[in-house]
Amino acid sequence: MRIGIVNDLPLAVEALRRVLAQAPQHQVAWTAADGVEAVDMALRDRPDIILMDLVMPRMNGVEATRRIMAEAPCAILVVTSDIESNAAQVFAAMGKGALDAVDTPLLHGAPMAGRHPLLTKIDAVGRLIEAGSSAPAPKTGERAATRHLVAIGASAGGPAALATILKELPAGFSAGIVIVQHVDARFAQGLAQWLNDQSALSVRLAQEGDRVRPGEVLVAGTDDHLVFKSPERLGYSSEPADHTYRPSIDVFFRSAGQFWPGALTGLLLTGMGADGARGLKELRDKGHLTMAQDKASSAVYGMPKAALQLDAAREVLPLEQIARRLTDLPGLRLSTKGLSE
Repeated sequence: MRIGIVNDLPLAVEALRRVLAQAPQHQVAWTAADGVEAVDMALRDRPDIILMDLVMPRMNGVEATRRIMAEAPCAILVVTSDIESNAAQVFAAMGKGALDAVDTPLLHGAPMAGRHPLLTKIDAVGRLIEAGSSAPAPKTGERAATRHLVAIGASAGGPAALATILKELPAGFSAGIVIVQHVDARFAQGLAQWLNDQSALSVRLAQEGDRVRPGEVLVAGTDDHLVFKSPERLGYSSEPADHTYRPSIDVFFRSAGQFWPGALTGLLLTGMGADGARGLKELRDKGHLTMAQDKASSAVYGMPKAALQLDAAREVLPLEQIARRLTDLPGLRLSTKGLSE
């Protein structure tokens, strides 16, 4: 894969080059010292993946990500020092279309056992780029009509899209919401807290054995797959072990379609690749309402496009209309009552 490096520190660039040299299939296409130069290089020579730092002169990584995704879209992986301390900027960059984040490798340090995390991330992004979107075999099933779950999947651009939706939902929103966002497990707690700060609803990480409750938002919190293990009971599963996406939206949507006993709305937001499209199709085949974000409002029009190619979404909506559509669904009302135990 051809890779662009954006970092203003020569030692960091050299460290990145050394790690990439361990994988001959990857080639450094160019390097840029700041966001302005990165945008220019991406327009002139678009690579497969850009390794984007956050803190740089002239133009930071968040704005550079926004510009590149608007003008020369390609896969962007945030690679920066101390990513936990820069969590807000990481989420901001993901909101503009970055796929994931990883620490900048050290030029001088103890040898690392096994494959370097940067190469693992790049391989995952490569599989994401190549992910197919062929239609699945339809399944049959019955749709129940009591209580309501909104199941949401998102990837690149997802944090900002999720914040836009959640901040528009009222505190008494009577559906339970479960979100699978492609994000490294280290950032999951920070993502949930960031969304909670912007929403009238309670947002927290999903725990093993959780129930879905009205007015509460549960976010997948590990690198294992979030699934329903029984009606209304959530948990985590390592299977399928070889799945490209961890956690997988497809895996979650399928488990929701299998176990959830009430009304269900599936929503697929911005993201690269095709994860969630097949699962959304299976939800539609079972009679559930399915929605996808439209092209104009998507930071990355990959997953919603794959859903449309499968005829998986009954409705396609701009981001700014999704919250209103959810509150207008039949049977959803303002309520402070919890689900029965």
